[in-house]
Amino acid sequence: MLKIFFGFLRDLDYTRLKDYFYLAFDNFVHRKIRSWLTLLGILIGVTAVVSLISLGDGLKLAVTSQFGISSTEVISVQAGGLSFGPPGSGAVTPLTKKDVDEIKKLPSVDFSVARIVEQGKLEFDKKVSLGFATNFPDGNERKFLYDTLEFRAEKGRLLKDGDINKVILGNNFGEDKVGFGKKIFPGDTISFKDESFEVVGILEKKGSFIFDNIVGMNAEPLEDLMENPDRVDVIAVKIKDKSLMDKAKLEIEKLLRKNRGVKEGQEDFQVQTPQAALSTINDVLTGVQIFIVLIASISIFVGSVGIINTMTTSVMERKKQIGIMKSIGAKNSDIFFQFFIESGLMGFLGGLVGVILGELIAFVGTIGINSFIGSESGFKLNFMLIILTLFGSFLIGAVSGIVPAVNAARQNPVESLRS
Repeated sequence: MLKIFFGFLRDLDYTRLKDYFYLAFDNFVHRKIRSWLTLLGILIGVTAVVSLISLGDGLKLAVTSQFGISSTEVISVQAGGLSFGPPGSGAVTPLTKKDVDEIKKLPSVDFSVARIVEQGKLEFDKKVSLGFATNFPDGNERKFLYDTLEFRAEKGRLLKDGDINKVILGNNFGEDKVGFGKKIFPGDTISFKDESFEVVGILEKKGSFIFDNIVGMNAEPLEDLMENPDRVDVIAVKIKDKSLMDKAKLEIEKLLRKNRGVKEGQEDFQVQTPQAALSTINDVLTGVQIFIVLIASISIFVGSVGIINTMTTSVMERKKQIGIMKSIGAKNSDIFFQFFIESGLMGFLGGLVGVILGELIAFVGTIGINSFIGSESGFKLNFMLIILTLFGSFLIGAVSGIVPAVNAARQNPVESLRS
């Protein structure tokens, strides 16, 4: 069969390609119902594949945007054994201020910052909600956090050194998205763990459910509200140079194993770079994408079988047409490419409609995902996916039509006319 196919390919008259496509399209139009029913399998398969891949890409962007870390020179250190709640809150052995100070002394480290996330009762206008507060250190470490987390005040100002009974709030507080029934503005007063604080600023929207709902205050007043003020949930470590990332990671792990009395391979803590964290998430999401796409590809296989059946039936129905074409000088290669391109066109049109429907589903789905997790990552068309899908759809249709096309080309003109 392949030998015959390549033989026809050598005889292809490229000047007649336009005629082949015109005849193929004309035959497709005159068999509307049957043609669309044939395309249904490929259409459904392509729609599923395109929508799932695009949704997966949108989910990756939405999830990675939640990290809120843009620096390539920051390592995060967190205690292991988490059970529930914010980072470090359920750790069996939490990190401490001593760990922060000793990490700061490592030769590859510029400085380290203690990050605390404290859960507690949040009250405003006699309405109560569950809130999370985080700390901001003084001096250069404050500037480092503001720059790294890209914090900007949409209303009011950011916290300064020496602010005691003052807080800054995530953007959702200023948009009435935290359940208080009204917007909060700079100058208002809220209470956290029954302590009153003046709101000095509302942060710009980050598109992160963490930072858009956070209550930020200086380290000292937050530690006064903690049962264990020595507890540290996450240590943000600024490396002197990104080329020292791996070295710094090894130094931190060695130091913490010594401080916590654990052996290598039995660590009860995590030392992770932003790239490693995002890579792990992307690997998981990619694996899910591949699995689902493989399942959806069954529909494409069913569609290709449908094209084979339809084209085989079409050859039988059009025997007389084939006989007439051959009697007026059409070569076997002409008959072959008419049917071959017709089947490819069916696959292409099924893929085209599938791509349009798939991207529409992905667009709506991405909006829903972003709305659910509070992200604003947006939707991006994957043009390479679209091009490869359309080419693949045409190829699947064309390959499915090889056998019927060969059978059509090998028809005896005399017998075809008698039929």
